[in-house]
Amino acid sequence: MTAAVPRNCLKFECTNSIPPALTGFQLCLQHFLDEAFVRSDQALGRCREGRWVDPGCLEWLLSDALAVIKNLEEGADEPQPEQRDRMLELLLLLANLHEYVAHHSIRIEPITSLR
Repeated sequence: MTAAVPRNCLKFECTNSIPPALTGFQLCLQHFLDEAFVRSDQALGRCREGRWVDPGCLEWLLSDALAVIKNLEEGADEPQPEQRDRMLELLLLLANLHEYVAHHSIRIEPITSLR
């Protein structure tokens, strides 16, 4: 017997439905975006301060981006401008974070010999 998937957001007193792309998160789009922005802002802040970012956190942020993309695809027929703008803003933030990590975590070793 499989467990029933909740139909409404699990946040306290939220009655919004969960989009199919977010069933794994068990959150409505609004609460998912709120939490994803917090995680992204915290990770970017740690990067800018020169602090270590947990690889698991980066994987979680990647799953956030994939969930946003799926949600954008599913809602293509009925766009809600405010939510669509927030999803695109989150994707841009995640892309900026990815670029920041990629450019600031590379160590260049001096060339000791040419072959």
